[in-house]
Amino acid sequence: MQPVLRLRGISKSFPGVKALSDVQLDLYPGQVTALIGENGAGKSTIVKVLTGIYQPDAGTIEIDGRAARFPSADAAAQAGVTAIHQETVLFDELSVAENIWLGHAPRGRFGLINRAAMRDGARRLLDGIGAKIDPDARLGDLGIASRHMVAIARALSIEARVVILDEPTAALSHKEIQELYELVETLKAQGKAILFISHKFDEIFRIADRYTVFRDGQFVGEGAMAEVNEGQLVQMMVGRSVDQIFPVRDRNIGAPVLTVSGYSHPTEFADIGFTLHRGEILGFYGLVGAGRSEVMQALFGITTPSKGACKIAGQVRVIRSTAEAVEAGIVYVPEDRGRQGAVKGLPIFQNVTLPSLGAVSRAGFLRMADEFSLARDYTQRLDLRAAALDQDVGLLSGGNQQKVVIAKWLATKPRVIILDEPTKGIDIGSKAAVHAFMAELAAQGLAIIMVSSEIPEVLGMSDRVIVMREGRIVDEVAGDRMTPETLVRAAAGLAVAA
Repeated sequence: MQPVLRLRGISKSFPGVKALSDVQLDLYPGQVTALIGENGAGKSTIVKVLTGIYQPDAGTIEIDGRAARFPSADAAAQAGVTAIHQETVLFDELSVAENIWLGHAPRGRFGLINRAAMRDGARRLLDGIGAKIDPDARLGDLGIASRHMVAIARALSIEARVVILDEPTAALSHKEIQELYELVETLKAQGKAILFISHKFDEIFRIADRYTVFRDGQFVGEGAMAEVNEGQLVQMMVGRSVDQIFPVRDRNIGAPVLTVSGYSHPTEFADIGFTLHRGEILGFYGLVGAGRSEVMQALFGITTPSKGACKIAGQVRVIRSTAEAVEAGIVYVPEDRGRQGAVKGLPIFQNVTLPSLGAVSRAGFLRMADEFSLARDYTQRLDLRAAALDQDVGLLSGGNQQKVVIAKWLATKPRVIILDEPTKGIDIGSKAAVHAFMAELAAQGLAIIMVSSEIPEVLGMSDRVIVMREGRIVDEVAGDRMTPETLVRAAAGLAVAA
């Protein structure tokens, strides 16, 4: 059987990051291919290449053996490639039929939209996938599963030959997931080539015919699902050595600093409990949607838990805002430094001193000399590379922006610092500087929580690792159990290997 779509030698780089390096992918008619890999493996990047959002730096794309280019999302759609994402991109205020035919509605006399044909066409497409949905219904009144059905009907309205399902079950109930499985079988019977992306191994083995594994932006292997088991897939996902040198630490873990018990949120996480000690680096690992960042944002006062208690140095503290968190000694370096961390347009020194204005003011007036002194102290310790401290932080590289954000919060002299993906998207040299500084801070007695999707980083820097899955803590790993396989199995909901 010849593949409908074939990728060869696809590479894509961004500043400081090689997202894809010489990867390949084959999608066959009437078959489901599961794309498997841990966070950061390159799955999202390849989807954006396939749908015309990104242009590859190198490599070839073939449809039915003929070379193809997707310079835009519209070009990919015209070639018959479409994606249904976890968050469906549809319009709540329009009807189901209008969403299905948006941009390519059937037209009648004088070029006017033929609403009767549009309604009939929508009903035919929905019936074809077994979706009992009124074409005239307002999309915003439908549930998540029905919205997925509409998105798939829209894909079929453009005669899609390749359908990408990107984490389609993340927000679905068990009954809705079963309905999605039935829909996939319908699409297979229609000869569609399906790329299925999921972190859930039970889904992959239930629905996929073939698999392709990416690791660190590279192609690792492919084959038939019938010829592989869970353990082999896990090994392919994480089977790399920890080839990065992490700083040697004198671990001197002291008394508890932060104790969290029963922390819950109505929609994000439930019954979270752990203890963080002085001088400890506590790692948090989990797959996309596990709820790690949501827990950290609640601890920092960005969101409010529905129940649970938080003790800092033995005292119960109620944190209802970020100001109260900072006052209590908890600071948070977010994953999205561009939107939530650094203030672009302001110079480096003002970014660093922003949470510490009281320390650099006299009689209500800011003292620029004190601002420069404070900023210089912390940026030098982090080996910041910048022309001057009055340089716009938006002109720095991603790694140096991350150092500014870390310096900003360290200047408040916290007891607990939460680092959410601290080295995401930064080069190897900057990673080494951040890791070294983390080790230095822990040695000085600071308590550190590190959220990371990079297994070598989690294992190389953490004293213990808490693994989350679907908003809950599913394992706490330390000592000899701190292995890649243990983390991935717990995060994916697989049984612990004997």
